[in-house]
Amino acid sequence: MTNGTQDVAKELTADELSAIEKKYDEGAATRSVTPHFGAFLRYVALTFAVYHYLTAGFALPADFWHMGWHLSGLFILTYALYPLVKTRTAFDLKTGALRLGGVPYLDVILMVLGVASALYVGFAWRGVPWLGIEEMTFRMGNPNGYDLLFGCILIILVLDIARRTLGWILPAIICLFISYALFGQYFPGLLQHPGVKFNTFVSSMYFPQEGIFGVTLWVVSTIVFHFVLFGVIAQRTGLGQLFIDNATILAGRYTGGPAKVSVVSSAFFGTISGSSVANTVSTGALTIPNMKRLGYPGHFAGGVEAAASAGGQITPPIMGAAAFIMAEFLELPYTTIVIAAIFPALLHYVGVFTVVHLMARRLDLQGLTKDALPRLGAVWRDGWANIVPLVGLLVVLFSGYTPYMSAFCGISLALIAGMSRWKEPLSLVYMVAFIGFVIWKYMGGGFDFTMSAILVAASLLGALNPQERIRLPEMSDTFETGVKYALAVGAASAAVGIVIGVINTTGVGFRIGFMVTQAASNLGTDLSWLFTFGSYELFSVQDLTLFLSLVFIALACILMGAGVPTTALYIMLVSVAQPALAQLGIPPIASHMFVLYYGVVAEITPPVCTSAYAAAAIANSNPFRTGISAFSLGLGKVVAPMAFVYAPVLLFVSETGFDLWEFSYTAASCIAGVFALSTAVVGFWFAPMGAIFRWLMALAGLVFIAPSLEADLVALIIAAPAIISQLIARSRRSADLI
Repeated sequence: MTNGTQDVAKELTADELSAIEKKYDEGAATRSVTPHFGAFLRYVALTFAVYHYLTAGFALPADFWHMGWHLSGLFILTYALYPLVKTRTAFDLKTGALRLGGVPYLDVILMVLGVASALYVGFAWRGVPWLGIEEMTFRMGNPNGYDLLFGCILIILVLDIARRTLGWILPAIICLFISYALFGQYFPGLLQHPGVKFNTFVSSMYFPQEGIFGVTLWVVSTIVFHFVLFGVIAQRTGLGQLFIDNATILAGRYTGGPAKVSVVSSAFFGTISGSSVANTVSTGALTIPNMKRLGYPGHFAGGVEAAASAGGQITPPIMGAAAFIMAEFLELPYTTIVIAAIFPALLHYVGVFTVVHLMARRLDLQGLTKDALPRLGAVWRDGWANIVPLVGLLVVLFSGYTPYMSAFCGISLALIAGMSRWKEPLSLVYMVAFIGFVIWKYMGGGFDFTMSAILVAASLLGALNPQERIRLPEMSDTFETGVKYALAVGAASAAVGIVIGVINTTGVGFRIGFMVTQAASNLGTDLSWLFTFGSYELFSVQDLTLFLSLVFIALACILMGAGVPTTALYIMLVSVAQPALAQLGIPPIASHMFVLYYGVVAEITPPVCTSAYAAAAIANSNPFRTGISAFSLGLGKVVAPMAFVYAPVLLFVSETGFDLWEFSYTAASCIAGVFALSTAVVGFWFAPMGAIFRWLMALAGLVFIAPSLEADLVALIIAAPAIISQLIARSRRSADLI
């Protein structure tokens, strides 16, 4: 049928999947160490995880201590597990006189310096008279010798751990920002500024509130880590498998069933995972072999999974780190961001689902047989308890409690569902401990009666889980895995804090934002005659300026996204997009969501698209061709973020207000645009579509995105020849069948 059937579609073992994830996920590949040093690192990782878990539920220490401890854990684990340079043998176990447990002494020294520089801020916060160190208040902007020493060490080492976990691209961009801060007087035109004094720069980057100890590290250490840990534990206890089984039941029997299962299961899994690669490996292990078995080309099967999994970072309620940082930037509750992300996430999956459906019809690929589908009753009878932690987390989150308290409750319920069983009384210690915590919070006024009753009931239900109990050593492994997943995002958050510090110190965001709008305005003025017919002006210069500004920012997102994590990309570009779009009257949440969405699109943009490469390894297909497939599958939604800017009502919570009729009409128009673009990408609707008709549908799809009746009528007129030709082809096909 297709060349995909020539490959053997086989299920991969857990070890093979782990190897794939290590190869393509920045945080998964780690250095081999000796058993004794490995035991030490295990204790460090477990201490790191338990510290964050307990402080989320009971009380956070002062910010500078909390972030200092978080950074210390990052330094110890990163320098122990990630080599100086990644070579073919860098991850192999090596021992000798110059190594401690397989770790070079250079890395051990850097580890110690990193911990010292991370904890020095807390140590010297209130002054150390016997060392001649004054209180922090007197040193802000005027650092002493110790501050400069430890500040320089921290800046260098933070860039180094980001390089070790994520590669050279992000640190290189940050070094460019540092150069701009220190040598601004040598930059041309609008970018020129007097330059920041070295002492002032180190002070701004090192001391809390700005720089490394700023909002990004605070969000990751206080919120994001906990949600990463919850996602890993929930997957281990069986929630991921429950999602895949239900997706198979929902979509498996239809045309192109396994591909649709991939999209639906990725949507489900995205609710508990903010990582594209983890999402790809977890759901792709089942869906990709199934797709290949039914005749899908290997590169297409991998592309489907990668394109669908990229949405994990914008799928509520547990989104990527960028969403939590967005809440801090906008000074909004995280629940507001969750609500705003509902339609963007839906649009993402509608776009991929449509392309998958049309491609399946074009290739005449059938769904799964009835015998191959899981039984709904059996799936829920065995796995119902695994949904309890997610429900508990959402109830706490949407009841107005902090995100880290909701994560604490979610993790606690996941531990109960995984480890407590009524038939093993000793295992109920986990349930009893959490119920005791809930009662303590209720007695102190932390929880009201309703919330306390819900959490106690959820605890009792979780212990009724019919699945086999997870033992403590296995759960310890899961905690350790969660910590390893969080290393890369932790390193990125600390390093990107430098970018925020430079932006706040120099105002470069406003400068570049002004340059973007000026360039767009000049180009819009030059092009306005194309859209002027006598006295009638189809698009004003202001309309063109806004559109071109969006195009420039979108291109920057996609181009810079090659090798830069979504979180770092979002932080750097939103600092430019926000001032630029604010000048054009765009609500802040719309411009932030616009940048975040394009950051996700960049995840599947060749040449660097790690989730597509991970999918290619599972599919045994050409990585670059798989990346092209993933990108083309995502093309249907590539202009969708424009709609959030033109119609903020799609985000529900915009300051422009919400109107149900306006939302319904705009959403339908936007989905029509995504559908039209999808037909153009695939070249098929009811029948194969010629090149001219594909171009017409693509143009119509772009016009549909503009939320107005006039634009929709123009789009329908443009698409009419293609639609009519498809309807004629469909009627001929029906007549032939008769």
